[in-house]
Amino acid sequence: MSLCFKGFSSRHLGLLLATASLLVTVPASADSASDAAKKAPLSTPIALPTLSPLVKKVMPSVVNIVAEIPAESVSESGETTTGGQGQTPFDDFMRRYFEQHGLPALPPGGKPAAGAKGMSLGSGFIIDPAGYVVTNNHVITTATKITVVFQDNSKHPATVVGVDPKTDLAVLKIATKTKLPALQWGDSDKVEVGDWVMTVGNPFGLGGTVTTGIVSALGRDIQHGPFDDFLQIDAPINRGSSGGPTFDTSGRVVGINTAIYSPSGGSVGIGFAIPSSIGRLVVKHLQEEGHANHGYLGVTVQVVGPEIAGALHMDPVNPQGLIIVDIANDSPAAEAGLQPGDVIKTANGKPALETHDVSRLVGAARIGDKLALTVDRDGTAMKINVTIGKAPRTDPNAAPEGVAATDGPTQANTAGGMWFTALSSELRDEANLAPSATGVVIGGVDDDGPAASAGLMAGDVVLSIARLPVGSPADAARKLQLVAATGDVLILINRHGTLQFMALPAAGAAKP
Repeated sequence: MSLCFKGFSSRHLGLLLATASLLVTVPASADSASDAAKKAPLSTPIALPTLSPLVKKVMPSVVNIVAEIPAESVSESGETTTGGQGQTPFDDFMRRYFEQHGLPALPPGGKPAAGAKGMSLGSGFIIDPAGYVVTNNHVITTATKITVVFQDNSKHPATVVGVDPKTDLAVLKIATKTKLPALQWGDSDKVEVGDWVMTVGNPFGLGGTVTTGIVSALGRDIQHGPFDDFLQIDAPINRGSSGGPTFDTSGRVVGINTAIYSPSGGSVGIGFAIPSSIGRLVVKHLQEEGHANHGYLGVTVQVVGPEIAGALHMDPVNPQGLIIVDIANDSPAAEAGLQPGDVIKTANGKPALETHDVSRLVGAARIGDKLALTVDRDGTAMKINVTIGKAPRTDPNAAPEGVAATDGPTQANTAGGMWFTALSSELRDEANLAPSATGVVIGGVDDDGPAASAGLMAGDVVLSIARLPVGSPADAARKLQLVAATGDVLILINRHGTLQFMALPAAGAAKP
């Protein structure tokens, strides 16, 4: 008899055989074997921890969300599927899922016909016995019909109570004559890295799926919205899990699963959940008012990096703080006396190192709460208390006529290795500037000049130089020439709608 270990080297074979020899070694005597069996009987189960009691406790409160959406929206949602046939195994699986659950699916081939509907699958959980259900806004954002499916496969039509795109949360309502089993909020502020968590959701339409893991990180900013403060978890979550709960070991909701990082579309162990500290407040507003009342400060900030620290007379090796690049008119920040160029050092006693360090405090605050800031203004430390306000509704107006651009560089509009042109109404639109915004546009940059070494580019809109507003190309060139001899110059620009400070090297000191 010959043995064939396909794919194994002789070294692997040796290990396998060595293991086999250990397994077939005969004890020295029958008595010793009998004694060993008595000491460790095979019928004795090993006591391992189980989450079964926790699962039984929370499972009835977790639901599946099936949203019927226009076919043209199918490709726009991260939780959608066409339900088509013959494209991929997943498409076939979803087609069968829809058929088994009596839900409409797209025709074979996955290509929607005129007036056809697509399906968005997600998860949710009951947060109020009266029938209020929490899920993600992106699961139902374009829905024409929403169905909540319970663990017993009963289906209930749902209406939208309120949505909040900024935090990607939504509250639904289903009709009920009995009190439903509702979950309780936990305190995400007490969650620590390494804590065990459990999720329940509807990944790929497989409702009632339980996964476990730990909290991998706190305060993640994934550029999902202005109030990013995600819990990062390694409990597997996939398409269809969005809107489902993340539980602590007491069965309380400490997060709402919202996003994953995945090169392939499947779980790679990096998931993100909205913390309950934010979710609880937003859900309450949506239940009671139909919309969220977010706190409003009215500032745009930028992390102070080494490239601009010198112009702010700060340590370029380890600069810390957030520099205010813009303040909205009539905002709480303006009323409190904050100014562009102020560097926020702390917010409510905590260091302000990243932009979300302030935005998450504002997002979690109630209207009228105080935000205590310490700022550095031209080297002077100041304490400023800001009263959190209510975000105003935007009301876009027609842009006024701008000033025609100049033909090209002249001596009057050139300085710092670049030349300036006027800001027209067309350029305001391209840069997403307000109709009343002032400034000048960089028309061109000398490849070997200070502006190029600072990273300034043609098309950047210069709003201020050394914190002084500029009104015309000649004005910008004149102010730059005056201050450039004194050291690095702080320049506020708008690049493709994003405000940021940049430091122009002092005259004659272009950086490599």
